[in-house]
Amino acid sequence: MNLLISTGVIAAIVIVAVVALLIIIALCWGISARNNFVRLRNQCEESFSTIDIYLKKRFDLIPNLVETVKGYAKHECETLTSVVNARSRNVTASTTAEKIAEDAQVSNAIKNINMVAEKYPELKANANFMDLMNQLKAIESQLADQRRYYNAVVKNFNTQRELFPKSVIASMMHLEKAPYFQLDSEEERKNVQVKF
Repeated sequence: MNLLISTGVIAAIVIVAVVALLIIIALCWGISARNNFVRLRNQCEESFSTIDIYLKKRFDLIPNLVETVKGYAKHECETLTSVVNARSRNVTASTTAEKIAEDAQVSNAIKNINMVAEKYPELKANANFMDLMNQLKAIESQLADQRRYYNAVVKNFNTQRELFPKSVIASMMHLEKAPYFQLDSEEERKNVQVKF
């Protein structure tokens, strides 16, 4: 009889130990998955914050560019006003999605400044204008690089968020799908025509 009791006790201890081990493994996995989502969410926020830094640089440069162009193209006020208005709307945007949409408007307005410059050869020869345009091109290049990085981080975040079983943890954390930076305009998708 003692042998049966001790065998039953040993079996019960083994079962409890296995169940406890499974619970510990599940808890460790859940904690790891949650920490991974926190890391990814913070990486998304950090990469978008870096985009904001480049946008601020661009916004600080725009008034100087507008003032330089104004001196040469007084009757191009509409183009200049659209740049300033787009800049103002972008500065006041509060959500990531709003900032993405307004950024596209600023980019389109900057392209219009380039078209104004094409009309005024003396403006294109102005050293201040050329310096400002070179700075703007550098910032636009940095913005493009950062947008690509942001989209890669968002892709990773969204993929991890949707994969099972991590999707269970993501839903418990109430994680929403992060928005991508995308082109809003069909015009931007067309091939660039170079004319001489």
